[in-house]
Formats: sequence, C-alpha cells, structure tokens
Amino acid sequence: MPYPDNHIETPEERHRRRLRVAKSQADMAYFQARLTLLGEPRTLNQLAQQRTFKRLLKAVGRRLVNIKQSR
Repeated sequence: MPYPDNHIETPEERHRRRLRVAKSQADMAYFQARLTLLGEPRTLNQLAQQRTFKRLLKAVGRRLVNIKQSR
C-alpha cells in the first residue's frame, strides 16, 4: 500500500522495504536458475515443474514491482 504523498519513510521502514526487495530478488534468481537447470521438459513431472516455476517467477516479479512502487 503506497504511503500518502506527505509521508516520510522512516529508516526502519526503508530497511524493511529494502529487505523485502532483496528477498524477492533472491526468490526470482532461484526460480530462474531452476528453470534454466530444468531445460526443455521431457516428462510430465518436469513440465509441471516448469509451469510451477514460471508462475512463481511471475508472482514474485509482480510482488517486486509492487514493493518498488510503494516508495
């Protein structure tokens, strides 16, 4: 939720936001690495993993955008 225009971010709020950004970036890197290691799926299980990791990557990407916009 964005702050009102007259809100000044406290050091603690800034720290928490930066921590959320770092966690989201780490999550994205993990899912990208898993997709890269998976390569082209050859089994139904691998296909399911690929779909799951792609969805998770999108969800985390949206969360990251929201966090950055809430500045």
